[in-house]
Amino acid sequence: MTPPTPVDAPRAGLGVRGLVVHYRDDDGTVALAVDGVSLEVAPGEVLALLGPSGSGKSTLLRAIAGLERPSAGTITWDGRDLAGVPVHRRGFGLMFQDGQLFAHRSVARNVSFGLEMAHVPRAEQRARVAELLAVVGLEGFGDRDVASLSGGERQRVALARALAPEPALLLLDEPLSALDRALRERLAAEVRTALKATGTTAVFVTHDHDEAFAVADRIAVLDQARLLQVDGPVELWRRPASRRVAEFLGFEAFVPVAQFEWLVGAPGTAVVGRGGAARDSEVRAGGVEVRADDEALADGATRADGDGAGTARRDEARADGGLGGAVLAIGPGALEIADDGPLGGRVVASGFRRGVTETTVDVDGVGEVTVVDHAADPVLREPGSRVHLAAATA
Repeated sequence: MTPPTPVDAPRAGLGVRGLVVHYRDDDGTVALAVDGVSLEVAPGEVLALLGPSGSGKSTLLRAIAGLERPSAGTITWDGRDLAGVPVHRRGFGLMFQDGQLFAHRSVARNVSFGLEMAHVPRAEQRARVAELLAVVGLEGFGDRDVASLSGGERQRVALARALAPEPALLLLDEPLSALDRALRERLAAEVRTALKATGTTAVFVTHDHDEAFAVADRIAVLDQARLLQVDGPVELWRRPASRRVAEFLGFEAFVPVAQFEWLVGAPGTAVVGRGGAARDSEVRAGGVEVRADDEALADGATRADGDGAGTARRDEARADGGLGGAVLAIGPGALEIADDGPLGGRVVASGFRRGVTETTVDVDGVGEVTVVDHAADPVLREPGSRVHLAAATA
């Protein structure tokens, strides 16, 4: 029998070890959805699972919830193995894209649903509902019909309802993806505020890196069922562990550092793989432990199948101090138009967007890069015209 945990012992939070999940397609074929993922989330942390469609992030979330059965590996909460523990016994909260509110209940009775199921006294229910409606910015909305709410208001109600029973862990699966961009950006900040105000441990699934950066303490990047990197938002942006991670974050072109040293450190640039943030062994990054894949070592190269090529790629990635050949990633806004700039290029397109001019330039020897102009009097460049470029100033 496991001895009881001392009352003053630190909680262990969420642990995932070597998790593998398969799923069966409609045609009967079996595919790999999660491939050997390991990570930890400390109590009170918000971890974002970030990746493109089909990367395995939602399947990983569903496995943590108990909605998918792992093929291998373990999931623990506070040191307790959750194998065989049904969804309703895990003490986790779930919030999905559509909110799934009860149309026949008022806002307050939607929020109180979990409390009612737990037979919490009504006075405590009313106090908790009022507290959470204030947290999500809907104070005074308790008697409103949910049909009268906007999309953003409905998602706030869904968040309050998920938080009401004080779940040990809150799992959010693309909760903002059905909203327009401006509303998503505003609500992302509000979701983080609510999670932090209530001290909630959370895992937040999204395909939008801006959303992940706004909500999370740590971001886990997944692609093709594997975990590529886990880091804080600033570290992830400044030091993507592989070319694939950098591409997903929005970096557009990749050049040798040796030829572009003058551009290193400019806004919108990053040295890919710097600092060895992803390796082929267990690595602890900002309190979250991951098993990174070989793709992170060789700028997106796939694993070798016993032919020795994987070793060669790892050796190449570790060359020059482990910088993988010292590749510089160039993103939107890294370059600006300057008459005496050292780079030349041909304008592909130019347009005015969200208060700035964005010009796509096919830069000689580099590739297409977005140049951002914040000037009060925007100048739209003619496609095909030649421009010179320099490093953007902060």
